Amino acid sequence: MATVTSSTNTTTDLVRGALEGKRVNVVNSLVSGLLLVALLSSLVVLAVLLTDVFIGGWGLLTERGTAFLTEGLSPDAANAGILQGVMGSIALTVVVIVVSFPLGVAAAIYLEEYAPTNRVTTAITTNIRNLAGVPSIVYGLLGLTVFVNVLTGITGGRTVVTGGLTLALLVLPIMIITTSEALRAVPSALREASMGVGATRWETIRHHVLPVAIPAILTGSVLTIARAFGETAPLLLSGAVLSLYFSVPDGVGFVSLMTEQSYTSLPMIIYNWARQPQEEFVALTSAAIIVLLVMLLIVNAAAIIARDYFERKSL
Repeated sequence: MATVTSSTNTTTDLVRGALEGKRVNVVNSLVSGLLLVALLSSLVVLAVLLTDVFIGGWGLLTERGTAFLTEGLSPDAANAGILQGVMGSIALTVVVIVVSFPLGVAAAIYLEEYAPTNRVTTAITTNIRNLAGVPSIVYGLLGLTVFVNVLTGITGGRTVVTGGLTLALLVLPIMIITTSEALRAVPSALREASMGVGATRWETIRHHVLPVAIPAILTGSVLTIARAFGETAPLLLSGAVLSLYFSVPDGVGFVSLMTEQSYTSLPMIIYNWARQPQEEFVALTSAAIIVLLVMLLIVNAAAIIARDYFERKSL
């Protein structure tokens, strides 16, 4: 229906342009049509994939219930669970938020509010935007070199802290870029009015600029958290366990994950199960993907609620 409407609108524009004596840009109409087709195709593929995942994993989730979440990894598909992966993903996400959020916001504030406009600042901004497009495996190599080999005494080697720091570096450029755009969207008149009544630059940023920009900053943080939550390649190099025999440590939790050498994550478990030839692991993979999607939706919902709260507070 949308395709028919788009074609009708395009035809109408062509006829109107011809009657009014205007030159019709066929290229723009063609590109718009191709983009619409690409969007619809992507949505169809996404719907097919989600349908296949839910059909394959929903039966196992309803059959095993919470046992699937509370049991650990096992080479026996009938007893395998995702406890280590869920706890590991939560711990990694906490490290990413604690490291990337304050650093990203602070760097963006300096670049947008304090740094002078010169070649050095332009070069730094350009490099940050380039780093946002670097493949994740490169950050895995960086984490292996710096956090595992050089800073072993601080990070403990192949620990969840190392994995979290590696993922924090991965999403830090995105955090800086989204925060910079949010700060840039705040009207300059607000800054001028605040400083005009005697407020310092930092008081203006703290009490006026940041409250207005925080909803957009939280929106950008959702993107960073979602990307870090679903990454696998950097963790392969920074010490995450990829095994069916990874046992559950005694008293598994956030504190034990910070002190134990071994850790894994939910995307790592999904990747490992998808490689298994047994048919039983197909349903396990689909069920784990459903849990991953639900966790991402929960994180996104929490960020949206926080964004709406700050938006109402800033009004």
